[in-house]
Amino acid sequence: MGRTSDQFFRILVYLSFSILLSHAIAGAQAIGDPPDIAIDRYGEGFSSPVHITHAADGSGRLFVVEQSGRIRIIKGSGTLPVPFLDISDRVSCCGEQGLLSVAFPPDYAIKGHFYVNHTNLSGDTVVARYRVSADPDVADAATEEILLTIAQPFANHNGGQLAFGPDGYLYIGTGDGGSGGDPLNNGQNTDVLLGKLLRIDVEAGVAPYGIPPTNPYRLRAGYRPEIWALGLRNPWRFSFDRLTGDLYIGDVGQNMYEEINFQPAASAGGENYGWRIMEGFHCYNPAACNPTGLTLPVLEYEHNQGNCSVTAGGVYRGSFHPNLFG
Repeated sequence: MGRTSDQFFRILVYLSFSILLSHAIAGAQAIGDPPDIAIDRYGEGFSSPVHITHAADGSGRLFVVEQSGRIRIIKGSGTLPVPFLDISDRVSCCGEQGLLSVAFPPDYAIKGHFYVNHTNLSGDTVVARYRVSADPDVADAATEEILLTIAQPFANHNGGQLAFGPDGYLYIGTGDGGSGGDPLNNGQNTDVLLGKLLRIDVEAGVAPYGIPPTNPYRLRAGYRPEIWALGLRNPWRFSFDRLTGDLYIGDVGQNMYEEINFQPAASAGGENYGWRIMEGFHCYNPAACNPTGLTLPVLEYEHNQGNCSVTAGGVYRGSFHPNLFG
């Protein structure tokens, strides 16, 4: 198997594994055992694909984010030769840097704009808006509107996920800024945007963005109003259950424990998921800690048998495999 195919294979394996984890976490009301999962090649021709999504526009297209700065389209039975977007000239890559995700707003087919998260040539996080051209399969890279820039003290732990929640707001996962052990304590620092889950309003016509009136820290001194939740190390991927609106966050661990955090749809935000005080269910810094007020993960797993960093995934709500539902 070639390198490109192997990378895409890994994405599908992570997705399959994550579905099974979600099945276990949610206590699904499934009947019988889950079906066997096999891997089949669906698309090819990619270089370092890191994210795949759709635009919910009825087109059936899949958008594949390449880390170096391109977004490719799988349409019908093949991969289109011309990228949907190419901003490789303004993206730093690779390692944990690069073009990391794309998100399409509700009613994208009417609005014609979308959002990306990438590290710029200085290594800082950028959230930007772009518009599609007259060709629906090609975006216009010249339409860039930078909405948010977050300085990154180190090259790793950039988070990178963008997703619109059921409330129509844009959620942004940010890592703690990198190095190891969160030396700047960004996860618990409420005056910075690193180590957080952010929630902003990018569709209200307010430049560069609005703060949702129900954000938990909007009016609290010493807190950035964009913060929806804190205490995260590197929330590389998160997803909303499209049926319930519940939120699952895969947070990459330090040396010992990977964790999955859960936020019910009824949450008003403000959860502190514990990093760097805790790694999973265990005290990290300080070694003897008080977990009072922290929201502990719903699942952790150790590295001691060769397990790798958590990637997270989605809760299955399709009809093809009823035993996986939930």
